[in-house]
Amino acid sequence: MTESAPRWLNAQERQAWLALYAVSGLLPAALDADLFRRARITLFDYHVLAMVSEAEGRALPMSELAARSNASLSRLSHVVKKLEQRGWMTRTPSPADARVTTAALTNEGMAALEGLAPEHVESVRKAVFDGLSDEDVADLERVGKKILARLDPGNGILGPSQAP
Repeated sequence: MTESAPRWLNAQERQAWLALYAVSGLLPAALDADLFRRARITLFDYHVLAMVSEAEGRALPMSELAARSNASLSRLSHVVKKLEQRGWMTRTPSPADARVTTAALTNEGMAALEGLAPEHVESVRKAVFDGLSDEDVADLERVGKKILARLDPGNGILGPSQAP
């Protein structure tokens, strides 16, 4: 059995990888800090709220919410429980299938999200989009979707209407 030689990154690939790696660590940390300071929630908590807020009836089966938020059901259950304790979400058995648990955003949760959204979006804009041209944004979307398609072939992260 012959081992093939490693496929090392060339100089341009290495620079792209180092930039992506740095962004993947620094961006969530910066956005986490802002949300925690303002509402004592994490970026992941916010993302869960946002994904449910965009769903029809402001409710999603936990399995679909897990796919859209790129989380295990265990991690998601922990976060939804925390958001339930704040009065921002509820969990109930699905009327169509009692084996399915549905997570729903409460009116209080929607109000909290609406209060956080303007400053959060401004933070995202400052951290990411203000430094990019329209062409850069299109490239970021195109490249991001290509990478996601390899990492998540079902595109659960993007949701059904946003898949490439």
